[in-house]
Amino acid sequence: MSKGTKRAVLVGCNYPKTQFCLHGCINDVKAIRSVILGIGFEESDVNVLTDAPGSPVLPTGANIKDALNRMVSKAKAGDILFFYFSGHGTRIPIFQPGQPFKQDEAIVACDLNLVTDVDFRRLVNRLPEGASFTILSDSCHSGGLIEKEKEQIGAEHMMTPVKPNKPKPSKAKAKSLPFDIIHSAIDTAAGILHDAANVGQKIFGIFGKDVSLKFHPHYVDGLMMLDPVEEDEGILLSGCEANETSYDLVLENKAFGAFTDAVVNVINQLGADISNRHLVVEAAKILKNNGFEQNPCLYCSDENTNTLFLGGFA
Repeated sequence: MSKGTKRAVLVGCNYPKTQFCLHGCINDVKAIRSVILGIGFEESDVNVLTDAPGSPVLPTGANIKDALNRMVSKAKAGDILFFYFSGHGTRIPIFQPGQPFKQDEAIVACDLNLVTDVDFRRLVNRLPEGASFTILSDSCHSGGLIEKEKEQIGAEHMMTPVKPNKPKPSKAKAKSLPFDIIHSAIDTAAGILHDAANVGQKIFGIFGKDVSLKFHPHYVDGLMMLDPVEEDEGILLSGCEANETSYDLVLENKAFGAFTDAVVNVINQLGADISNRHLVVEAAKILKNNGFEQNPCLYCSDENTNTLFLGGFA
């Protein structure tokens, strides 16, 4: 891959003054920003969105997707794109006539406007040849956030699974926001706007053009199709499997995400010239040694399994 530009969108949602607030997500963004500025990312090419007091641009669903769309639209061959998210994740129950029940994955923006696995798949499908798009998500249910991407590393792929040798810290909080809570909030808003009975219609009624593709009528009704999926340049490092939780914790007056902290520690110890596979495996060991049962995963093509994380040092 020829040398190109490294660009990033970093998002941290603490959801302040809500019943599902977290504490370490903005700190996570600061930690990851520091790491990537040391491996060839320029400050002008790193876009940060958090819900910290006074933030000029909040990480709403619309703003997150707008930032990602602008980043992908600029991409050229050789560019390395990076999206980092720390916050709540959720699973969306999908009911389709004649299809088995399943749940799909999403990240939860600060306004509860979900960004889903289908949205990330569409972004990856738009990449020009020779560009790559890496997602690192420290959120619950983050495995599978790029729809139909191949799982390379997960709990069942670990050659020597490591059992937690101590209980997880008492001040650890799951970064999961159950969809029924989101649905309840949507019901409240939708009751004011219209009487739609279907949750997808309700979400579309609230967020309109800013809704996830998964809830867009043209997609739901089968009128909008994604491009055929082949081996591509989408790379996902997730904090846990799709059916698991990731953790936010406060330890010694420091708040942070357990997976992000493990990733940063691995890079600090072993250097940035580390493969995607090696980074996930070593982060998993740290999590287990610290008492966490979450299993980080790597989703990507066979070729990208052993490529350097974000291209390594520039």
